[in-house]
Amino acid sequence: MTSADQHTCLSPHGDPHGHRRSHDDSGQAEILDLDAEVLAEHIASITAWLPLENEPRRIVDLGCGTGAGTFALLERFPEAHVTAVDASAGHLRLLNEKARARGMREQVRTVQADLDSSHWPDLGTPDLVWASASMHHMADPGRALTSVHGLLAPRGLFAVVELAGFPRFLPADAPEERPGLEERAHAAADRFHAEHVPHRGADWGPMLTAAGFTVVGERTISVNIEGGRSEAIGRYAYGGLQRIRGAVASVLGPDDLAALDELLDTDSPHSVLRREDLALRTERTVWAARRA
Repeated sequence: MTSADQHTCLSPHGDPHGHRRSHDDSGQAEILDLDAEVLAEHIASITAWLPLENEPRRIVDLGCGTGAGTFALLERFPEAHVTAVDASAGHLRLLNEKARARGMREQVRTVQADLDSSHWPDLGTPDLVWASASMHHMADPGRALTSVHGLLAPRGLFAVVELAGFPRFLPADAPEERPGLEERAHAAADRFHAEHVPHRGADWGPMLTAAGFTVVGERTISVNIEGGRSEAIGRYAYGGLQRIRGAVASVLGPDDLAALDELLDTDSPHSVLRREDLALRTERTVWAARRA
């Protein structure tokens, strides 16, 4: 994962690597928290779908971020203990604060680790490993999958949750002076990610099979949430478009860049925070794989 990608990656995730984010931590944490808030119902539907043979008692959350998956899993499996793994000390600190506030501190252990290393820390022998929007950042996904296979208890389950890309928020004919701006900005960002994050959008089924897993389920969830249902969607759109601007400013045309800046101008009547036509549109795919 390159240093440039650390600061322009658009996917909501916990950075699973050992690289330091410094000033980017707070902005990324806000995106992670908004993602968890807005998509709580959909994350819960994924945890409810998992094809488990028995209720897990030991769970590892790889690339946990600020805890969206950790707390969704504890809601679903209240007797479980979760080891939450991330590279960001700031994210883990926020996760620990949430665990204390929810009375779950005894059920959560945080581990700061570089998952690109060939030597992982002791994460126990979990019944369930959860990796949401983090596997595509691994420098060597095959090695990481093999590490998870060796980690899991016999018959344990590995859940890989990935997203097709960063959510869309604007109607296709918006903004009025530059219709289709959001798609053009995403296309430019996708070209950046094709170079720096080549495994984003990958089909993880064959890779899981190659690592020795048996894929026992795959499900894609389409999400379309009207902005009027959640004030957080406006803040999510604002934070997401800010991050996109950082990735595409040097390649986006001047008229598109000016229109994007208008959307990001909080004093403008055309600010994305003032729009009433926002909707969050995205897709998440989950692969469930069992260690034979």
